[in-house]
Amino acid sequence: MENSVALENKVSGASRFIIVITTVTAAIMELLDTTIVNVALNQMAGSLGATIEDIAWVITSYAIANVIIIPMTGFLGEYFGRKNYYLGSMVLFGIASYLCGNSSGLWELVFWRFVQGIGGGALLSTSQAILFDAFPGKERGMASGLFGMGIVLGPTLGPTLGGYIVDNYTWGDIFFINVPICILATILTILYIPKKADEGKHRDKIKIDYLGIALLMLGIGSLQYVLEKGESKDWFQSVEISVMSLLAVVGMVGFVGRELNTDHPVVNLRVFGNRNFAFSSIFVLVSGFGLFTSVFVYPVLVQRINGFTPYETGLSLLFPTLTILPLFPILGRRMSAGASPIPFVTAGIIIFAIFGFYSGTATTDMGRWDFYSMQLMRGLGTVLLQLPLINASVAGLKPNEFGAGISLTNMIRQLGGAFGIALANNYVAQQYAQHRSDLVSNYVPSNPLFIERFNAIKMSFLARTGDAVHATTQAYRQLELLLDRQAYYLAYLDTFRIISIFFICVLPLVVLLRTKKKSAAEAAAAAKAAADAH
Repeated sequence: MENSVALENKVSGASRFIIVITTVTAAIMELLDTTIVNVALNQMAGSLGATIEDIAWVITSYAIANVIIIPMTGFLGEYFGRKNYYLGSMVLFGIASYLCGNSSGLWELVFWRFVQGIGGGALLSTSQAILFDAFPGKERGMASGLFGMGIVLGPTLGPTLGGYIVDNYTWGDIFFINVPICILATILTILYIPKKADEGKHRDKIKIDYLGIALLMLGIGSLQYVLEKGESKDWFQSVEISVMSLLAVVGMVGFVGRELNTDHPVVNLRVFGNRNFAFSSIFVLVSGFGLFTSVFVYPVLVQRINGFTPYETGLSLLFPTLTILPLFPILGRRMSAGASPIPFVTAGIIIFAIFGFYSGTATTDMGRWDFYSMQLMRGLGTVLLQLPLINASVAGLKPNEFGAGISLTNMIRQLGGAFGIALANNYVAQQYAQHRSDLVSNYVPSNPLFIERFNAIKMSFLARTGDAVHATTQAYRQLELLLDRQAYYLAYLDTFRIISIFFICVLPLVVLLRTKKKSAAEAAAAAKAAADAH
């Protein structure tokens, strides 16, 4: 606390303004990179010779890196010193961004996206802690509001900015734009962000749980591989999938055992002993699944099926989110005033469930504004879930457990997103095969609708080329493309509906959540922990 007071006394006026600009920009940049690639997946897949299913690794590798690094940022900041760690992460993020843009192969890009995610995870959590310390106690509500706006704007601006760049330049430029921002933020950090009085001076007392880190990486990485590749490799009929599944079990079981039996765990899993935290984590996992999966499937749907450009896709996400943006600081003030998060969580789950079924009614001829109400519901559900779930998670924890609880909450959300994208890929592939099989049964000469459609397409080609054989071949090819398009369209709609089913399944568990009114001291401790742990 003394260190925070000392920092408050050092920071004022123009310096505080620059710290706000630096930290909020860094946070927006990190969050923007979680969604900026979503609208470029088709272009990246074509350029790198990859399938949409494989290109999803570009998203999930970044998310997995975040999952690994987020719970470690606290002790890494203590070990290296918060300012040094922040600077190092900024430089790492910038270098990895440059190398992502220059990647010539899928797995090269996936590797550098993972490295980018290692740097990005620190930018988000450490930015919040630095911003929090730059404001005195009475003004920290405003600091939280500023940072909250950044948290919402980052993922919102990603698809729009990415779409504009892809439409007018190349997909590599979506990574290159990070480089000048990182350079500027690095210079401002060196000049204006102060160090804590004891920053980096307790390195000798900090013990790093290297085995825990290794087991976490082994377990999460292997499980993600199984989820991504299981469908295409026929699951446990494949030796490769069987071996990776075994490694996932060994990694996760070993990680849990290690963290519960060491005096210096990298992730404090003992907080799961609190019933409220354990049940809240289920909602956090599902909210991450719904948020990331819906933002992954939607751009692919509207570009593949509805013919949107990447920029149009981004705009269709931007305007609904801007509509609900003012709700974020209002909700933040309600949470700070001690309001129970349970009604907000319940409303968010219901709205997200309705959003999934509503999105499952989308048609192939819908334009950008036709999706406005659907995406408005997604944004509203997201706002009502994110901050209240953090409050619900820590409601039953002791003040000294807030940091571990909030850190784990953010890790679980990212984990839900990474797994959600992998499961969505598998589900789309499975449903596509089923719908294609169902649809192809109608492609028979005895079906008058098929004959009518075939003859119309054939006559169209014949009128242009005058070659009957070529016209017949092209008509069959065109019908094959239409068959694929319709099968994928139905598969994407099914994926939105499965999101709703997940939320409906967890809704009854809301009755198991408990909250209590926090004292002023507990509210202050929770706010500080949120800043330090993100």
